[in-house]
Amino acid sequence: MLKKIKVKDIRLGMYIQEVCGSWMDHPFWKNSFKLTENKDLNTLKNCGVAEIWIDTSIGLDVDTGVTTLSQQEEELKVENELREIEQTSQKTVTLVSLQNELIAAKKLHTQTKEAVVSIFSDIRMGNTLKLDATVSLVNEINQSIARNSSALISLSRLKNADNYTYLHSVAVCVLMIALGRQLGLKDEELQQVGIAGLLHDIGKIFIPNEILNKPGKLTNEEFNIVKTHPLKGWEILKDCSGVSELTLDVCRHHHERVDGKGYPDKLSGEGLTLFARMGAVCDVYDAITSNRCYKTGWEPAESIRKMAEWKNGHFDEVIFHAFVKTVGIYPTGSLLKLKSGRLGVVTDQSKQSLTKPLVKVFFSTRSNAHILQEIVDLSKSPDSIANLENPLQWGFNLDEIIGI
Repeated sequence: MLKKIKVKDIRLGMYIQEVCGSWMDHPFWKNSFKLTENKDLNTLKNCGVAEIWIDTSIGLDVDTGVTTLSQQEEELKVENELREIEQTSQKTVTLVSLQNELIAAKKLHTQTKEAVVSIFSDIRMGNTLKLDATVSLVNEINQSIARNSSALISLSRLKNADNYTYLHSVAVCVLMIALGRQLGLKDEELQQVGIAGLLHDIGKIFIPNEILNKPGKLTNEEFNIVKTHPLKGWEILKDCSGVSELTLDVCRHHHERVDGKGYPDKLSGEGLTLFARMGAVCDVYDAITSNRCYKTGWEPAESIRKMAEWKNGHFDEVIFHAFVKTVGIYPTGSLLKLKSGRLGVVTDQSKQSLTKPLVKVFFSTRSNAHILQEIVDLSKSPDSIANLENPLQWGFNLDEIIGI
């Protein structure tokens, strides 16, 4: 039975059917879930949402006033305490600023690109796929994202035509891990989705460069050749030792769509795994934000807007919402005009609001002059966003301003 209750009345063991309000108003990537952890209970009570819907047929009802705990509540309490003990015993990750994390992230980004080049080269030569070094790099990427996700995500936008396929693979790896963390995946799964990101386009080694790097529109015949790469990649990886089913799934199905209009298997709905749905979102976002020989990439915020228009048929809506919470409605690198007349580039996301990121202001449109650069947290500032701006029209090098 569905019942709407006040947030103050929620307790562990309830099944949350829907959090009232927009998905942007609360920090959960999904609306329906069993409430089993104290941290989620505390988050719900403090996120500003007033009411929720619960399903009492599969979870606890509101407190009846009886002070003794039910057996289910006792079990949840014990399980939660054990989980908290385990979490506090694990190594804690210290959050750092974007500028500090960029130092380590640049080195890690270069090393990972070199690893991908080596992997693709080995496969071309018919050599055995070696994943040992890759696993170590993926784990380091996970730690970097935990410290400050904006660093590697910012670096992932930097590509050139010659290295696009390799750097795209690194970018999808980074985005998959960041999205996985948002979805609550644990370390082993985060490792696997990272490896899946690195290897998802391995089949492109069989696509002629003159097609991959063609400066104009592909013919139907050429596009059909490109569309063979997921299956060709899967055929390579399925015979390689140490490659997980998760990686095989993402490799084969990252171009599938929830409406069944993707390729190569035209899967839809429940036929698509969580990881294939993640791969589809991450792959498209990096592709459309990248400069290619035949097009200029869209700006990050514009890309999110475009993808939002496609999500009903192209992407899983829940996964897309989680992705937006990962990179932000105004992702790092977006140029914003504030109501004060200042221009600023987004450097990080605010924990308080998706629509109020941290920006580095550097220019005044009122005086038409550069100003002293400073970081403004819009969640704590009286200033606010007036417009999303196109940096090409202003002629600014935003990467230089961010420091990447």
